[in-house]
Amino acid sequence: MTLIPALSSPPAAVLWDMDGTLVDTEPYWMRAEHELVESFGGVWTHADAMLLVGSGLLGSAAILQNRGVNLAAEAIVDHLTTRVQEQLASAGVPWRPGALELLTELHTAGMPMALVTMSERRMAHQISGIVGFDAFTTIVTGDRVQQSKPHPEAYLTAADELGVDPVHCIAIEDSLPGVAAAVASGAVTVAVPHMVEILPSEHYTLLDSLTGSTLASLTELYGSRRPHHPSSLGLTEDRPTTPKDTTRA
Repeated sequence: MTLIPALSSPPAAVLWDMDGTLVDTEPYWMRAEHELVESFGGVWTHADAMLLVGSGLLGSAAILQNRGVNLAAEAIVDHLTTRVQEQLASAGVPWRPGALELLTELHTAGMPMALVTMSERRMAHQISGIVGFDAFTTIVTGDRVQQSKPHPEAYLTAADELGVDPVHCIAIEDSLPGVAAAVASGAVTVAVPHMVEILPSEHYTLLDSLTGSTLASLTELYGSRRPHHPSSLGLTEDRPTTPKDTTRA
């Protein structure tokens, strides 16, 4: 039974990105990359690692191959994912500020939620299982879609599986490809930058952190932005297409 007040006009659902938004796994990815390149006698710097933030996993694998990693791209993705999962199991989940608190409040209020990530399914379910409660009605991962972020397919899929119109959802993202995907889906988008700068834009709401964010503040945000969205006026936009890939967004 939902506890959301009927007159508050909240969003129909909240769609969460995972890496960098819900959890801070980037240091785990960077460590895994460094270990892998070093194991093949190469050098991997922090600047190199920053180039991969928000990049597709297969594209990242190509860069690692150029640094001397003599493995197939799929094998590189599998190795990195396994190493990140091992670190999650041993060191725990590093929640982004305010994320777990907001997730908990939304769950308690009965808000439908989806996890929308381009990481592999096994990692998404690992993190979902560590939350401590059944937070997500559906989980859309990179191996379930044909087009990766910034294409909106993952967000459109999540909304469809929740049985809601994406324009009636709020999406929370931290990366440029993720924000672009959420905006293209029609969702009211909240950008909470991490690692990479995101400039202000009329197309999304920029927050420094989710600390202090609540169901009430999301509902207010949704009410203030929804009437001005092009989809609310019956307009449509061409959506971008990108080659199939997965990212850790």
